[in-house]
Amino acid sequence: MEKFLILIIWLVTVLTSQINCQEAILHISSGNQEEEFCIVNNNSWSPLSKSLDAAVQYPLVNMISTSLCDPSSVDPKAVNGKALVVKRGDCTFSQKALVAQMLGVTTLLIASNKSLVPPSANNSQEYSQVHIPLALMRYRDFLETQQVFGNGMQARLYVPPTPKMDASIGVILLIAVVTVALGGYWSGACERESWNPSMGGESVGTKGNSGDGFIHSPLRVFIFVAILCGMLVLMYFFYNILVYIFIAIFCLASAIGLFGCLDALLEKLGCPSGRFTVYNNNFSVRSLILSSVCISVSVVWAVYRNEDRWIWILQDLLGVAFCVNFLGSMEVSSFKICVMYLTLLLVYDVFFVFITPFFTKNGVSIMVQVALGPDATGQKTGADMVEVPAWPQTPTETLPVLIRVPRLSAWNQNLCGMQFSILGFGDIIVPGLLVAYCSRFDVWINSTKKIYFCSCCIAYLLGMIATLAAMLLSGMGQPALLYLVPFTVITSVTVAACRGEMKQFWTGTFYEREELTTPWSLADFQAKPLSFLGFRWNSQSKGQ
Repeated sequence: MEKFLILIIWLVTVLTSQINCQEAILHISSGNQEEEFCIVNNNSWSPLSKSLDAAVQYPLVNMISTSLCDPSSVDPKAVNGKALVVKRGDCTFSQKALVAQMLGVTTLLIASNKSLVPPSANNSQEYSQVHIPLALMRYRDFLETQQVFGNGMQARLYVPPTPKMDASIGVILLIAVVTVALGGYWSGACERESWNPSMGGESVGTKGNSGDGFIHSPLRVFIFVAILCGMLVLMYFFYNILVYIFIAIFCLASAIGLFGCLDALLEKLGCPSGRFTVYNNNFSVRSLILSSVCISVSVVWAVYRNEDRWIWILQDLLGVAFCVNFLGSMEVSSFKICVMYLTLLLVYDVFFVFITPFFTKNGVSIMVQVALGPDATGQKTGADMVEVPAWPQTPTETLPVLIRVPRLSAWNQNLCGMQFSILGFGDIIVPGLLVAYCSRFDVWINSTKKIYFCSCCIAYLLGMIATLAAMLLSGMGQPALLYLVPFTVITSVTVAACRGEMKQFWTGTFYEREELTTPWSLADFQAKPLSFLGFRWNSQSKGQ
């Protein structure tokens, strides 16, 4: 027990500890005027102060015309004890830093017209010899400082620590769990409704055979995964063309999903539909209003999809609606099909995240490249490295396949650009299919406590926590299915085994409702309680 508590305390300490960002702040002041700019430094190489008050202020000398590769071109008296700005190029960052140290410079800033990446040394000897702060700033920012402050500038560099456990991660976790739970619950509710003759449900024995959203064949699973792999590869090679097709598909599918969710909610609340007839065609006022709202939301997202500041709210709303509607309408016939589906997609996820970087030219996995767009550089520069554009760039089209939440504790959102915590739709939908199957199986066995559904939702929550913990501890993105699939599958197997229902759970057999034609006595109920409730055991697999 004591070791367990120590482990919990250690995990909490690690997850709530502060980390030093690669992005930092350049504070420029002159008299009563002051302004801050984004800079990038290698904190393990040249650490900076963690607050503005603790940072030492130095006069800033403009030598943007030199690259500082040769000390002979600089007067030591002019730069001794001061911060210095030079241009990028002609020699390495470490060589510039060593020359600056030799001249008595206290802080070196390198103005760059290229993307800013944390400076690094070519060899360990140079690394150990550099003792002054070194950072890259945008050339356009330096031009702005000259226009605003002139030559009498004072500079301070600092980097506020950022907690590893950002609040946006908790928001992502909440969105994922709620989406999976709602989708699974909706699937079970639809199954329960189809079994209720008073609600106009169809015959259970034939339900699913003709439904387009019914997955009951292993061949369909293999074909689906093969198509998914082919689409991902095509997106990698023809991204600039296919991305617009997927954006159009997302607009249509998310509008349909949002309509389905809102219509079901209003139906549950008892909102009247208000039907009217035009040319012998029946129309619903509620449906027309909802259709207009959903289409409008989808169109607004499509028009402003590259506006980072607020459009992520609409994307998350549409994404959640799409996932919930998908889980509520898609059916899997058995746990066997679920296992095949989840296992193949787990292999697919791991392969395209971890293996494909060995085959791509830029070392970025195909999954990351497609999900984040052609300019994805998160793995190219390393897990703890960043890249800040030197100039304003035209927004790059990205696939709307992610739940995005801005990092709420990031101090550099306005200086260095928006930062997001992300989760792919697939990490919700794929394990969500198993959650939905468990919800329907609870209906088949008439489980009032929804034991399978609740346990699978808890397993999904634990799997998400394990994914986020692995991401935070390793400092790099993780294929979430690597954790979600084992957690949900093993938990479902354990529950079925403990209840002695593994055979039925595996094959998808179910209790089929039948009309009662003969009176029942108390003895009959005690002997066959399920039959008394209107169910009989069907030995054939559902959907076969």
